[in-house]
Amino acid sequence: MKREFLANLKVNGEALPKEIIDTILDENSRDIGAVKAQFSDYDTLKQQLDDAQKTIQGFKDQGTDLETVRKTAQDWEEKYNKAVADHKAEMAERDFQQKVNTAITGAKGKNAKAISALLDIPALRESKNQDQDIAAALEELKKESGYMFDTETPPPYARGTGTGNPAPAATDTLAGALRERYNK
Repeated sequence: MKREFLANLKVNGEALPKEIIDTILDENSRDIGAVKAQFSDYDTLKQQLDDAQKTIQGFKDQGTDLETVRKTAQDWEEKYNKAVADHKAEMAERDFQQKVNTAITGAKGKNAKAISALLDIPALRESKNQDQDIAAALEELKKESGYMFDTETPPPYARGTGTGNPAPAATDTLAGALRERYNK
């Protein structure tokens, strides 16, 4: 994603502020880093597989008994299955965190990290209907800690709250009240 693309986006006819663009680009960089890390895991797994194949070939060349080869192959298979399971767990955690962050952004949360800290993440993770439960938890948090969310409408303008002293009305004095009463 490029900064120029975001700078040209218009929301309600206005360009996105620089702070929002910076936040979006930071999140995008973190996502790209996570994907790159996943591919480095695959490279590691491929290297482990290559090592296992070399080890098996070495056993064949040495004339090692079949039982030792089976045991070594089983060990490598267990390592591979564990690595795949760990990778799937990491992907599920990343997807869940993305779902929570998206819901917080949709609820106009000011600080996703602080709001996430106040949510019961383990309970939400185990929930059968995560989307609805996350939304309900955010609504409850809005009621308790509304300052952590942007309000929909700004407070109304209060007229006459400036620092200047207004001129006294004519009826503020006894003489002014008498004049008004008898000059009709």
